[in-house]
Amino acid sequence: MSNPYGPPPQQPGQPGQPGQPGQPGYGYPQQAPQGVPPQQGGYPGQHYPAYPQQQGGQSPYGAQPQQGYDPNGYGARPELAHWGLRVGAFFVDMLVFVGIYVVMLIGLVIDVNAVRAAIGVLGVIALIGMAIYQLIQEGRTGQTIGKKALGIRLLRELDGRPVGVGMAFVRRLAHFLDSLPLYIGWLWPLWDSKKQTFADKVCGTVVIKG
Repeated sequence: MSNPYGPPPQQPGQPGQPGQPGQPGYGYPQQAPQGVPPQQGGYPGQHYPAYPQQQGGQSPYGAQPQQGYDPNGYGARPELAHWGLRVGAFFVDMLVFVGIYVVMLIGLVIDVNAVRAAIGVLGVIALIGMAIYQLIQEGRTGQTIGKKALGIRLLRELDGRPVGVGMAFVRRLAHFLDSLPLYIGWLWPLWDSKKQTFADKVCGTVVIKG
């Protein structure tokens, strides 16, 4: 006589019972369907997307980083800006300041002293304001007005991120190194493998297309 308080007898082949044919019970590994890759941890039925690489070619979980910089974060190595683009961007930036100077010179020919003085003060304020604006834009986005017009960008060589306002200012000061040895530092990108000036090498920066 069966025990009325005991568990029901197991039937051969009943799904959900361990050790029997059919579907495995609790505690047994689930078999993945054919053609479906095995899951990496987590609970059955969960699927985790593949994370793109972080900026700088680094894996989000400490894998071996790639060489160089990667502003896109997907392993695509950007193209370095050649010397002609950098020179073109420099002249576009200079044209912005020349335009302000021209307005100031026009103000000097005005025969009204009050107007002449006002234009002179406003011109100086405009020059200082434009210099600060250019510095902030280059530090935060990698692009001055000239760089944006020519489609190039200043980034950190290590991880492909904007250099920041502070480093952008330091890099401008470091340009004196490009001028010291007969201005050869300004020409160095013509043959350098990373197309860097001396200031770029000291500050760890590169200029790329994009």
